[in-house]
Amino acid sequence: MKHNNCYVYPPSMREVIEGKRHYAIKQEKLPSVTAILSATQDPEKVASLQNWRDRVGDAEATKIMNEAATRGTAMHKILERYIDESGYLDLTQVGQQAHNMAIRVIEQGLCNVSEYYGLESTLYYPGLYAGATDLVGVHKGEDAIIDFKQTNKPKKEEWIGDYKLQLAAYAMAHNYMHKTEITKGVIMMCSKDNYYQEFIVEGQEFKEYTHKWLGKVSDYYEQRTNNERKIETVA
Repeated sequence: MKHNNCYVYPPSMREVIEGKRHYAIKQEKLPSVTAILSATQDPEKVASLQNWRDRVGDAEATKIMNEAATRGTAMHKILERYIDESGYLDLTQVGQQAHNMAIRVIEQGLCNVSEYYGLESTLYYPGLYAGATDLVGVHKGEDAIIDFKQTNKPKKEEWIGDYKLQLAAYAMAHNYMHKTEITKGVIMMCSKDNYYQEFIVEGQEFKEYTHKWLGKVSDYYEQRTNNERKIETVA
């Protein structure tokens, strides 16, 4: 996979403001894509997550989530170092599991990426949001936003709406920043038992998720404005 550096991605600093991740870019402090998604979650999804925590217990739920996050971070790092050819080896138990997962992604997903423009690249839409996508490159002959995901168990497509929204958000930002016309997103996912899944978002579905994402952004800023008004009223 060759590196085509035709796009320059800006440096950024990540900050936590009121418990939410923000990116400091060119004198702006923009909420992250994940912060916006978290703040605008559907009530049903929030209730479902709480029901799961209640069922397994807070301690067990926290343990499961922390293990998944650690495994996901390790898998991402292995994939990044594979792509930029710098190499990385993690001999911990989690690292070895993540290594096997990364191999599945490489063999079944990255084999279809002929070149890449950016790796862990900062993308932003001025005044609205920012984030970092795992990979921007050419997937089966088409420019695409690509994200790597780990999962405890295989996912049904109807469960990954937020992942598709992320792809739409990153594509919209990339298109604004670099005058591109990316309308394809690829989710390369591997479960901890090494089952690979790939979800491609393109065409009409991609347009629909772009509109849904803009709705989320609007809801987020409306919430923030309402909260600021409440604070001013109390003060």
